[in-house]
Amino acid sequence: MFERLCIIGVGLIGGSIAKAARAEGLCKQVVALGREKNLPNMRLALELGVIDAFYTDPAQAMADTDCVIICTPVGSMQAIFEQLKPYWNSQTLYSDAGSTKGSVVEAARAVFGKVPSNFVPAHPIAGAERSGVEAAKVDLYKNRRLILTPLPSTDPRAVDQFSAFWRRIGSSVAIMSVEHHDTVLAATSHLPHILAFALVGMLGRKDEQREIFKYAAGGFRDFSRIASSDPTMWQDICLANKQEIIPLIQQFQAELNQVEHLLQNGDASALFETFSYAKQARQRFLEIFDDPT
Repeated sequence: MFERLCIIGVGLIGGSIAKAARAEGLCKQVVALGREKNLPNMRLALELGVIDAFYTDPAQAMADTDCVIICTPVGSMQAIFEQLKPYWNSQTLYSDAGSTKGSVVEAARAVFGKVPSNFVPAHPIAGAERSGVEAAKVDLYKNRRLILTPLPSTDPRAVDQFSAFWRRIGSSVAIMSVEHHDTVLAATSHLPHILAFALVGMLGRKDEQREIFKYAAGGFRDFSRIASSDPTMWQDICLANKQEIIPLIQQFQAELNQVEHLLQNGDASALFETFSYAKQARQRFLEIFDDPT
């Protein structure tokens, strides 16, 4: 499909894309582009066989490259676009793997004046507790959803090629608007991460005096897993999508206030209804999750 695939940001996400593309024969060569401070990580990626070569010079990295996927934190997107701008090639396909799309689109507009037609914003809905290239998995994207958010000006051929690319590595591809993506992901991903970070932070301070973590059950481990996520990445995501996240935090606070009110009043019936509705809603989620089509 591609002669040379360039990954910018070879961590869990970028490394897993590289591994899957190689395994499926979707590219002949995988290279990485990074900064001087990324050299140890890129050397490790080379040693692990995730990439074939790495560069800190964008001119070298872009030479003969026909596909570029940016897998850095969303807060760095504008700087990446600035770096790529002198070497942007109308014959090359570009995409990203950021968890917010509005901020990525705005970064592209800030650098290019408009979003280039050969750039297709994308978001693979996949992750793992561990981060870094050592955690990269060839099957990370199998049976997972991948969202493309093309603009009206995006070249349909570029959308088709990236759709085929992600399907070949096992993903179920959906297409939606930038705005819809950010609204949906704020509720299903960004807010849950904030809640996990906040709860674990609160209990961590209590644990210093009361050994709370020592007696935590498996359910706490499952819920708190996402608090192991990269703080830099999630700082960028939350700031980039704060307009969608803040109203959800306010709604969640209202839900907690309601539960507090029921507890204070000893309203067992209303509490049961609240918990029962949540159980039924989660069952609907599980049915949807088990069917990635």
